[in-house]
Amino acid sequence: MNDLDCITQLICEIGKLPAIGPDEVMMDAGFSSMNALQLLVELESAFDITIPDEDFITAQTPRALESLVTRLREQ
Repeated sequence: MNDLDCITQLICEIGKLPAIGPDEVMMDAGFSSMNALQLLVELESAFDITIPDEDFITAQTPRALESLVTRLREQ
């Protein structure tokens, strides 16, 4: 499973969403702000990174989160 698939799966599981497209805004798909906090913790754990809050807030799609995760892992 690649990073985008992993992130998409986490979003769907946490938000109890049937599916989400890679460029779909999570909040528009029904993801709540309470789900976002859990997603942040899960992403940090799954990828062994620390995600700055301001970067997480601006990454609103699965693809944007994948890009953020990739950038942070390369630092």
